[in-house]
Amino acid sequence: MSKKPRTGLPTQAQILDFIEHSDVPAGKREIAKAFGLTAQEKIGLKALLKDMADEGLIDSAPGRAFHKMGGLPRVTVLRIADVDDGGNVWAVPERWEAETPPPRLRVRERKRGALGIGERILARTEEAGAGWVAHPMKVLAKASEQVLGVLRRDGDRFWLTGVEKKDRREFPVSDIGDAEAGDLVMTEMTGRPPRISVRVVQRLGDPFAPRSFSLIAIHKLGIRDVFSGEALDEAERVSRLPLGDDREDLTHLPIVAIDPVDARDHDDAVWAAPDDDPGNAGGWQAVVAIADVSFYVRPGSEIDREARRRGNSVYFPDRVVPMLPEVLSAEVCSLKEGEDRAALACHLRIGKSGKLESWRFSRARVRIAANLAYEDAQAMIDADAGPMIAVLRPLWDCWRALASARDAREPLDLDLPERRVVLDEMGRIMSIAPRERLDAHRLIEDYMIAANVAAAKALEGKKAPVMYRVHEPPSREKLVALKDYLETFDVPFALGQVIRPATFNHVLTRVGDAEFRPQVMEQVLRTQTQAYYAPANQGHFGLSLGSYAHFTSPIRRYADLVVHRSLVAAYTLGPGELTKADAEAMEQIGTTISGLERRAMEAERDTIDRYVAAFLSEKVGETVSARITGVQNYGFFATVEGIGGDGLMPVRDLGGEYFRFDEAARKLIGEQTGEEYTLGQRIDLRLAEANPVSGALRFELPEGKGAAPGPRHVGSGRKDRVIKHRGRPHNIRHQGKRR
Repeated sequence: MSKKPRTGLPTQAQILDFIEHSDVPAGKREIAKAFGLTAQEKIGLKALLKDMADEGLIDSAPGRAFHKMGGLPRVTVLRIADVDDGGNVWAVPERWEAETPPPRLRVRERKRGALGIGERILARTEEAGAGWVAHPMKVLAKASEQVLGVLRRDGDRFWLTGVEKKDRREFPVSDIGDAEAGDLVMTEMTGRPPRISVRVVQRLGDPFAPRSFSLIAIHKLGIRDVFSGEALDEAERVSRLPLGDDREDLTHLPIVAIDPVDARDHDDAVWAAPDDDPGNAGGWQAVVAIADVSFYVRPGSEIDREARRRGNSVYFPDRVVPMLPEVLSAEVCSLKEGEDRAALACHLRIGKSGKLESWRFSRARVRIAANLAYEDAQAMIDADAGPMIAVLRPLWDCWRALASARDAREPLDLDLPERRVVLDEMGRIMSIAPRERLDAHRLIEDYMIAANVAAAKALEGKKAPVMYRVHEPPSREKLVALKDYLETFDVPFALGQVIRPATFNHVLTRVGDAEFRPQVMEQVLRTQTQAYYAPANQGHFGLSLGSYAHFTSPIRRYADLVVHRSLVAAYTLGPGELTKADAEAMEQIGTTISGLERRAMEAERDTIDRYVAAFLSEKVGETVSARITGVQNYGFFATVEGIGGDGLMPVRDLGGEYFRFDEAARKLIGEQTGEEYTLGQRIDLRLAEANPVSGALRFELPEGKGAAPGPRHVGSGRKDRVIKHRGRPHNIRHQGKRR
């Protein structure tokens, strides 16, 4: 039954009906127009749509049309992705920002064979049975379907093996260009079924060379990694701009930059000292100095357009794809020891309890006293000695107050390790291990958070545009899934309570040091929503903050540059202010850079997986210690302890026993022996395959484990269904979800 609407608003059922039957993409504006809502009622509509998204009724994302949860807009742009051997044409949404995989739609063509791979269509979509069908309305300009892969020679013919983990098809190659067998190449699909082939458009080199792993991600995801000559020339010109005499002179302050030992750029530095103001007894003064990128990168310039297209820098173990040309990102804008630099300074007054009492912003000239690695700064503090100890002591003392305030607000506390890949000068892997987590890391994080909060609140006080970093609370649907999951460990989780970050912290406290703590932590992480950028403030749930913006990394994040420009305008700090056009386009800018951020995260994650696979390729055949990270009816996924890298242990290789899949408990259970494979379980496995090009691993049971090979039973619904795998039938059974 539909909820009673707020005064004058349509019901949830009416909104769902409109979304489903609208002949145009149904966004908030279209819904408001269809129901004749007033300006005041539009505010209520926004809240109602958020409620519907939280309840799992609709999918939504900033700047996108709404559609039913798990579904598609009624009218949308699709890209033809495949034509199978039966002549069926399959399409995927051109834009898909949900966390779930994009649906594949069967295209009903009026004229058989009229559409080819890579073509784009405007289509009306409808659900049909368990899938989706698309009815073409208009053919749009064609976009080539590109496939990244490795060339393989078979006699006189060449074949392309794709780099995707999931796609094991090979394509005949019609034109290899100047490439050779074994090369990593970018290709374009050509032809129509049944004669689909690919032609090489770019030779990328040796796919197994370590420095190729990031190149695969760059080309696979279309990351811009080459600046135009115009952008480079402009960057050289602006890099010679004089700092000017109208900046606040902070060169007398011993400001320090504390970064990773392998940092490629340095856009933040900090200083703190006891506050001598009697009104803030026991409190602190602090300065967070951030590279003044807005001074060099002006709105509408070529380097600005290029930065917006990139959205952020992308960091790989062997290289960085910067948002800005190197003369800016690594030189003029980078805060380097002993050199005068342009900075946008955040001046903070911090109370004895760690509360932000006041703030102001100025354009400043700074001279960094030292560039320190986290490890070196920590070592000086631990030893209470070293050349910078007099500067570091007050920084640490002030940080303890900030940390106390952070603990009081109880943000989400997930201690998830980050993998660090260390390469030698030739690009070969020396080691892969979790990064050590030091107080020095937490110190810089807390100063940056304080500056980000101050930036958001300062702009709010000036009634200026803000590009917020938004992290909304988890949806009810995800909370229900977490409750079901925790019940398998006899850990209670009440759905009726007000959900705060501390709620999840208390769950982890209850779990303690139990063996299943890592997987509970990962499940809590999966329960969270994905953060994004937007001009409408929804708060930052994870940090337990009401107002939060990104201000501290304008060298590598476009969102921060937007915030800097707004501060420059609000405080009348000179050139490089936010333009009226950009102020009006904040929502669109936020949507764009949020998508680019997700792409960067995918690229970085995929590249690390390839490095891990390359590192482990020398251990194929050996037994490794692993932990089960996912369980499905077709097998389980495991991660090598201490290194990472996910691999599949197929159920077909678990021996001849019948295994039942318990979805709620996320485990496979042997029906004869009762042997279990469950989420979080530590297990010894034999590494059977490690493919550096795709990043895929495959495991087997160690010798002597499991029964003889044969058909396996695993769960999937009340009725047994038979599927074929490599020519052999497997009965699949599924134990339903427990509530």
